[in-house]
Amino acid sequence: MMIRVERLTRSYGSTLAVDGLSFSVDRGEIVGFLGPNGAGKSTTMRILTGYLAADSGFAEVAGIDIRKDQVGVRKRVGYLPESNPLYLDMSVAGFLDFAARVRGLDRGKRKSSIDRATQACGLRSVLGKSIGELSKGFRQRVGLSQALLHDPDLLILDEPTAGLDPNQVLEIRDLLVRLGKEKTVILSTHILQEVPAVCSRAIIISKGKKVADARISELLKKDGPVRVVCSGISAADAEAAISIIPNVQIRSHMTTDGILKLECAAPAGDGSNERIAAALVARGARLHELSRRNETLEECFHRYTLGSNLGEPAAAAGAAR
Repeated sequence: MMIRVERLTRSYGSTLAVDGLSFSVDRGEIVGFLGPNGAGKSTTMRILTGYLAADSGFAEVAGIDIRKDQVGVRKRVGYLPESNPLYLDMSVAGFLDFAARVRGLDRGKRKSSIDRATQACGLRSVLGKSIGELSKGFRQRVGLSQALLHDPDLLILDEPTAGLDPNQVLEIRDLLVRLGKEKTVILSTHILQEVPAVCSRAIIISKGKKVADARISELLKKDGPVRVVCSGISAADAEAAISIIPNVQIRSHMTTDGILKLECAAPAGDGSNERIAAALVARGARLHELSRRNETLEECFHRYTLGSNLGEPAAAAGAAR
């Protein structure tokens, strides 16, 4: 096991940022660590890296108790904070050499470590450039490179693609997939499309508590909304027809050139699809499409962190691991 956290708490004054949080991460996993702003993600990651002390609870990285050996933990962790602190007036090579010295790498090992990290992060072509001259995508690569210098067992990455353009996001995402073949990775991000592309599992926290913890495929509800495309009926008539069907609600509708598109919340496996079709046809509608799609990760995130009329309340939705 790479990470074990039990009943972790941390407060800032009267604000409880982390509230009895428990989870574990196995070696070789890539885990998405998700939650709304203020959920306690960054605080938890700072505790795991030894930069911040917990008020109570237990945290262990690579078998090392953080309270007893913070230096030992830091030797095994590569950390990219959200702010990605860099010295913009330094060259890439100069900064990485400085970071390697801070890590305590001897002269012979510094060169091989910098070569390995810059090769992994695609920085060879900009080693002589000032960091201040680089695009944000390359600056993120520099931050990742410094996190890799000491060949850590665990990478903790806080919003590594924040502010990047789509091409840069894809480049960093591909890099994370490659790194995940050799490292355990904890990835915090608000760009939820990244999570299924990179992670096998997600932990979702809200208000300092864990509300979900499972493989991505297990988190998503299979009875997602029903999509209906029809014509020959107004939105008002369609709503009137569907409103009398038990446990079915129209979530959205849009009419374009006489084509009405509906999205309905309805339980799966109880004949709701057939009743929706029958109700609309009885009002004179011509059906072009009626299908059910799986829940998206964005909808799952909303269900677990805010709750909704269509899902379980967030406080009751946590999955144990």
